[in-house]
Amino acid sequence: MRISSVLLPASLLLLASTSGAQSWPYPQSDTAPVTSVVVSAAAKPVRIQEEQARQIAGTYDLANGWRLKVRPGTRTIDTKIDKQQPMRLLAVAPYKFVSGDGRVTMEFNRGEFGDDMLMTYAPDPRFADMVVISSAVAQR
Repeated sequence: MRISSVLLPASLLLLASTSGAQSWPYPQSDTAPVTSVVVSAAAKPVRIQEEQARQIAGTYDLANGWRLKVRPGTRTIDTKIDKQQPMRLLAVAPYKFVSGDGRVTMEFNRGEFGDDMLMTYAPDPRFADMVVISSAVAQR
């Protein structure tokens, strides 16, 4: 009986010394896999001045044949393209507006005379495609 009581702790000690969990070195900091996430705060809304509202309000004939109607508020614009559902975009800079999900961006007061508009949108959120439509032939 005495031999078995000595063998049991000795065998456990032998197993612990050969286990790799305690003897492997830690990975180097520059080779360790790192997952990073970039988080940006929502843009602070910009107040739309009355002069800006007058300049961007109206109906635009877009280069692809669509008609865009723009109705400004104090911090947002309400837009409607043809018979589609209306969209509300938030002012993030003077003459720049972005949808709540970030998929649609409109920039007004472009071009030599300030009567052009540029719209960028992602047609499908599953893909990284972006469509850019200008209103170089805008009639307001």
